[in-house]
Amino acid sequence: MARLTRAELQQRNRARVLAAAREVFVEQGFREARIDDIADRAELTRGAVYSNFPGKRALYFAVLAAEAEQVPEPTQPASAGTVAEALGEFAQAWLTRLPLAVEEHRAAVRLGRDLMPEILADEATRRPYAELTKLSAILLGLGLEALAHRPGPLGRDRPEPLRLVRLAEAALTTLHGASQLAAAAPGFGDPFDVPQVCRHLAGLDLGDRWAPPHLPYVPKARPVDEPWQPPDAADVLRDAPARLAHDGVVTILGLHRIGAVEEAIRSAPPNTVVTAVLVTGEPRELLPLARLTLVELRTCLRRAVPPDAWPRVRVVCDTSGAVAAAAGVPAVSDATESAVRIEAGRIVARADGYGASHATSV
Repeated sequence: MARLTRAELQQRNRARVLAAAREVFVEQGFREARIDDIADRAELTRGAVYSNFPGKRALYFAVLAAEAEQVPEPTQPASAGTVAEALGEFAQAWLTRLPLAVEEHRAAVRLGRDLMPEILADEATRRPYAELTKLSAILLGLGLEALAHRPGPLGRDRPEPLRLVRLAEAALTTLHGASQLAAAAPGFGDPFDVPQVCRHLAGLDLGDRWAPPHLPYVPKARPVDEPWQPPDAADVLRDAPARLAHDGVVTILGLHRIGAVEEAIRSAPPNTVVTAVLVTGEPRELLPLARLTLVELRTCLRRAVPPDAWPRVRVVCDTSGAVAAAAGVPAVSDATESAVRIEAGRIVARADGYGASHATSV
């Protein structure tokens, strides 16, 4: 039998830790679970667990992200033709992940019920989660806008661009509330009412308009001519290669600055692909939380928004910092905001600091 390489051994041990942790979290709950119990279940040492995960919370987020990735793709692409239809389908997909009153002891329910309390317990998780939820609203809102702007009877054929991010925020507020009640009060309310509520949200005019950053405070992008040799990376939003070598805008965003991706998307010329590279000072703990949020969003988008209406943005979780380093940003934190524009395999412009995403896109 061939001897495993160091990388293969680490990958195998990581998989064993994740499997053991899932069992222990289901049986005992996150709060009562102990790393020693997980190590024993995995038949590994405590040190082997910590060599793969910096702590119990990081391991918990990784288990939940791996669980979310097990949801199968729909057999048929989404076919919604209106904003109302898409919101209803999105809500229906969201609700299929929640417990019914008769299923309150399901393993997945027990596994996920400590997520929100753990996020709320610490500012280190609360603020990134707020930005990740904002990113979910931006991406859903962009998909709804694409449907609303379609010409003909299925769309609204509006002469002026319509921003629907606040509408997406309202829908996510409704759905997060349904999630919390499903965990705290199983059986409360009729779950079939929630998609109907979300469909009716499409009729609201929230006066949502896009305002670009205040120009005096936005740095100008600097013209440069630098090599662009990005590493392989995955687009978490589509579960596909990110294709970073292609022309477009790459914005490096710390987990406290994720919302700035909208500035890049709306400022860029039509058909320009924007890549949001998420970075943090705590990548082994917080990027699994980012991946979890994005995978759950992806699952619902696939069932609600047709492929041709998906936003022209890729999202990369840069755990190793390799993509940021290739873009000339070797040191990152939750406050990072830098951006580069790629043309013909070269970096031709860059900006750093507040407003960099907008400056590099215009």
